[in-house]
Amino acid sequence: MNLFRRDREPSRRPVEDVDLDSLLALVAESLGYSYDFALDGSSVTLSGESDLVVRLTGLRREAGRRAREDWPMLVSEHLAHAVATAGDRLDVCDLEQARPLLRTRVESVDDVPDLTRVVGRHLSADLVELLTVGSRAVRPEEAGCWPVAAVRALDLAVANVRREDRLWVEAIELSGTPVTRLTGMTPSAATHLRWLGDHLRVPSDGVLVVLPDPYTLLVHPVDGIGVVRAIERLRVHAERTDGLSSQVYWWHGGRLTLIKADIVTRRGQTRLVVAPPPEFAKVLARLAV
Repeated sequence: MNLFRRDREPSRRPVEDVDLDSLLALVAESLGYSYDFALDGSSVTLSGESDLVVRLTGLRREAGRRAREDWPMLVSEHLAHAVATAGDRLDVCDLEQARPLLRTRVESVDDVPDLTRVVGRHLSADLVELLTVGSRAVRPEEAGCWPVAAVRALDLAVANVRREDRLWVEAIELSGTPVTRLTGMTPSAATHLRWLGDHLRVPSDGVLVVLPDPYTLLVHPVDGIGVVRAIERLRVHAERTDGLSSQVYWWHGGRLTLIKADIVTRRGQTRLVVAPPPEFAKVLARLAV
């Protein structure tokens, strides 16, 4: 099907949109579809055995943020995803449909192949909180269809987690050091740090945290010099579980900060070398007095 029909008025749309349409047309044809663009460019109808309307608003926004050399990949992924999910009842581009299903999932930055292809925000330098719908991450071009910014969508997901997800709380010991384990049914456990005080007493200096997996938190209060032993116990436990992160974090003031602790083996002896961030080092110095 000809992309530019003679019976229509000459396009007054930005050249970038026209160029993106040309890519969309090429990819649609390669997938075996004919196509028909809406006059305002907000969607394209793919025609094959049946018709499939693909929204383009979010794709255009995402393309505007990316270099042109990224456009072929964006377009290919967008149309391939639309075709693959054509039978789904849920239209993620419709916020009213997607909103009740929005959740969060925490992953290691190293485990996310391309951070530009997901919607999320950093909890720390090495952990990211992803926006999900159902069991999968939301794509930027899907969130780009919504009438709210991505940060607002993440806040909606966090509100859903707080309202609908629950944590089980139990006291355990790690080699004699008492810690609290909080376990959930969804991979959003770290999201619950925001209202940790609803589950246990949180001292003014915060708590130590490890995340052995996305469903679990282990925490220890920062309320005495015993916190030094707790760092060691938590770090060794996190290393053995080989899960979401092997590190220990400090949750304080609404922020998750890495307490870098390396397990070093030298001459047959193993020891923990801790390099606390400056703020936490001040807390340790005060507690040691």
